[in-house]
Amino acid sequence: MLGDSTVGKSSLLKRYTEDLFLESINQTVGVDFYVHFLEVEPGVRVKLQFWDTAGQERFRSVTRSYYRNSVGGLLVFDITSRSSFDHIKEWHAEVCQRVQPQKVLFVLVGQKIDRDTHEERAVSREEAQKLAGQLGMPYVEASAKTGQNVRESFELLTRRVYQGLLSGEIELQEGWDGVKCVAPQALQLQRNSVSKKVCRV
Repeated sequence: MLGDSTVGKSSLLKRYTEDLFLESINQTVGVDFYVHFLEVEPGVRVKLQFWDTAGQERFRSVTRSYYRNSVGGLLVFDITSRSSFDHIKEWHAEVCQRVQPQKVLFVLVGQKIDRDTHEERAVSREEAQKLAGQLGMPYVEASAKTGQNVRESFELLTRRVYQGLLSGEIELQEGWDGVKCVAPQALQLQRNSVSKKVCRV
């Protein structure tokens, strides 16, 4: 979970993991940790570990240490805050630089869509979609307050990671904690099944 301070990263996580929204929530200090389970397909259950990073500059040295073992990320900005959108490229570049040679898959999330009025919106949907396209990721607009598209944002990211494992875009590696598989043989069978389907097409 990456993005400037006060864009609503913690609120998104709280809504997704506990289905709660608090009007007032303390700013994250350092990093908060959440766990959630999701069945991506029948019989395949994924344990998600979320690192909710502080957006303030003074915590950047702390939050950077959590990039290394990440495999997926939500890049979050506030649709009413131009500066939070302008900083997305910096967040993206910083993570990509620190996880090499591994790859991180992203979803760009425009938060606070409940405040989508002509007076408040500072970033258009078209502009955000264009940036997402340039960075090679999907774009979702969500609201932790109303719950709109919150589940979809997290599940889209999870399915991207899962498909990345099946396609070989993401590789399990010794000594890397980004992805751990309790049944690597089953994953290999899944990969073989997917490649056969691709070959048949």
